[in-house]
Amino acid sequence: MSLKISIITPTFNSEKYLERCIRSIQSQDYNNIEHIIIDAESNDETKNIIKKYQNNKTILISEKDDGIWDAMNKGLKIASGDIVGFLNSDDYYYPDAIKTVVKYFNNNNIDFLFGTTQKYKLMYGYKPWKIRFSFGFYTSHSVGFFINKEKHLKIGFYNKNYLSADLDFFYKMIVKFKSKGIATKKDEVLGKFQSGGFSSKVNFLDHLKDLNKIRIDNGQNVYYVNLIFFYKIIKNLKKILKSI
Repeated sequence: MSLKISIITPTFNSEKYLERCIRSIQSQDYNNIEHIIIDAESNDETKNIIKKYQNNKTILISEKDDGIWDAMNKGLKIASGDIVGFLNSDDYYYPDAIKTVVKYFNNNNIDFLFGTTQKYKLMYGYKPWKIRFSFGFYTSHSVGFFINKEKHLKIGFYNKNYLSADLDFFYKMIVKFKSKGIATKKDEVLGKFQSGGFSSKVNFLDHLKDLNKIRIDNGQNVYYVNLIFFYKIIKNLKKILKSI
């Protein structure tokens, strides 16, 4: 029996790109896909777009939530797939993305996969040795990340108190749970990560403080973490001054 893939998409007033996102899932050359859309009661055309494409493989929850990570947690709780992926409403998959994902899970003894993603540049590879001093070790969460659902639930849900709750989850996944994962090849690009999304709206200094908290809360040495923090402050001083 083929692996079932659950794709979770949080939405709120997503009319600009949502149709492209949904169509990219429904046009996949792989049939066993469940699309879970968690809408925070949008007041634009989002709901109408969802209804236009809704079928027996689409699950819609429309209710108030506490942000993007809360929405993803809701999706995880009802996902029935063997493998879970995340696709933000402004991102989209390329036609053979899911077939590539299934190939990796079928042919390798892995818990998770990081797929090559087109962002502001091509993001590829997986370097877990970097995680103790840099979070630049992976491709992307939306579009690129797929994980065995039971493994995700064992590690836990996304902590909505963090701006970058995916990085907190990845730290636990790699360092604490020692989960096994690989990356797709450089030319196996799963899809496109649209610029201007949630992560791009986070103030750079707030982002650095959030990363500090994630590291310290996960047991890293406070002095070491602060050393990384000040190094990044100095390295990105111009960017920080512009944002003030």
